Amino acid sequence: MLGAILMSIGAGCYVFMFYQGLAAVVFLIGAICFGGVQMMERYDTSNLTIRRLRSIQIVADCLFILSGLLMIDSHYLILKPLFGNYSDYIQYLFNKWVITLLVAAILEIYTTHRLSSEMKKNEQNTEG
Repeated sequence: MLGAILMSIGAGCYVFMFYQGLAAVVFLIGAICFGGVQMMERYDTSNLTIRRLRSIQIVADCLFILSGLLMIDSHYLILKPLFGNYSDYIQYLFNKWVITLLVAAILEIYTTHRLSSEMKKNEQNTEG
């Protein structure tokens, strides 16, 4: 829960240009906490759908962490020297954290809702 709160605060402060450097770091710390906890969760089941959804959720967690790294790069321009000129950097990497964050959020919402319904189905099948 703390990781999700830190991610929300970090993204909000970064978007509204409030201590962007600190906000990017707060977002990354929250993403690592949130993703780390989700990656450590175990679902002891042979249900293929649940295992597939867990894999998608792990991809979303990795995208959250990548978003944090790209957010830090967008503020501090760490990877700029790897590009031939500034316009290539702007075109390919600068502020692309928004895209990875959007994809991660959509995947996370999808897997969260599907996992809860699949777990209920799985419980009903084992009880009955």
